[in-house]
Amino acid sequence: MSERARVVLVASFLAVLTAGIGGGLTILDEWYYGLNQPWFKPPDWAFGPAWTILFGLMAWSGVLSWSAAADRPALRKQLLVLWLANALFNIGWSLLFFYMQRPDLALAEVPLLWLSVLLLILHNRGYCPKAAMLLWPYLAWVTLASAINAGVVVLN
Repeated sequence: MSERARVVLVASFLAVLTAGIGGGLTILDEWYYGLNQPWFKPPDWAFGPAWTILFGLMAWSGVLSWSAAADRPALRKQLLVLWLANALFNIGWSLLFFYMQRPDLALAEVPLLWLSVLLLILHNRGYCPKAAMLLWPYLAWVTLASAINAGVVVLN
């Protein structure tokens, strides 16, 4: 197997793993459906396709940035730390909001998730601008999700 194929396989696996854990923590039950939601929240059915696209873009970004830093081990190490932090904050938000049913704590965690995406963009833009560009939709979605989260906290 080529190096590129391994990188694609690993990035895809990690994206699916992160999405799977976060998705497994996302419980849409009576509690969730009983929440007052802000008027601008997209319909529930839109979240699955949106996250599928976003995780695909994240994996693609990871492949590009990892490949671009092939001869720079320090950049690769920083990239791994940033991706791990982002994955943990992404999963953590689902844990807090859905599993623990604590939108207030999830909202408190949002700045960490948002900052982790921004740091990935800033890290990548210097040596792999395309990888950085692929993460902008993720940052936009986290921004929207943050506003929805804040609306849930205010309305409930």
